[in-house]
Amino acid sequence: MKRKANHLLFATACLVLLGGLGVFAGVRQAHRPVGGVIVRISNEFNNFFISEREVTSLLTRQGRDRLEGTDPAELNLKALEARLKAHSFVKDAQVYRDLSGNLHADVRQNRPIARLVHADSRLDFYLDAAGEKLPLSPLFTARVVPIARLGGQPLTAAFFQDSTGAQYLEFLRYIDEKPFWRAQVAEVFISPNGKLSFTQQVGDQRVEFGFPENISEKFAKLMVFYRQIPPVLGWDTYHRVNVEYKDQIICE
Repeated sequence: MKRKANHLLFATACLVLLGGLGVFAGVRQAHRPVGGVIVRISNEFNNFFISEREVTSLLTRQGRDRLEGTDPAELNLKALEARLKAHSFVKDAQVYRDLSGNLHADVRQNRPIARLVHADSRLDFYLDAAGEKLPLSPLFTARVVPIARLGGQPLTAAFFQDSTGAQYLEFLRYIDEKPFWRAQVAEVFISPNGKLSFTQQVGDQRVEFGFPENISEKFAKLMVFYRQIPPVLGWDTYHRVNVEYKDQIICE
């Protein structure tokens, strides 16, 4: 019994000591000037739309606010995070200090899923998975599917925001989420009546998809075509494949 009590006292003393060391380290860290600035960028799908230099530039207001050596009392970590999140290609950001006094900025990029194409390429822009507009970047060109409207007003991000446009956004998300289709679909077109069609990276067939409904079923039918027709008759036998209608694949 006495041994158990001694063990309990020893364990309690250790916990108190560890707690005291933690408080001491926290106090020291809280008063230690900023050391280095460490930037980490999560490059989802190998996109590089924002660089470490650009993150540092945002944190320091283009070098006007020096961070190294700054008194921690003068740091506003939430304001620094907000500064980073204001960037178009930053989906999320966390700014914090470690026990050595270094300032960390962890950035997660916003990733485009399509490029909206215009007659004047200077008007092109990206679209993210939420249907929001993203600008083109001088740092990197994303390998995403281009989409254009035929014979009508150029596409805008607002087009994808209402209930009708959400179906087209779902179509683009489906392509982006499936590695095979992300590699195979070359360019998507929206006709004046709203129907979709697209060209392919492999094969000369133009695929007529119809309205963005029953998306997975239509792509499944197209996969049946890929597995059964070209291996037997060759890729150049047909120039038009229509998967618009239920339980049908029309080849011409």
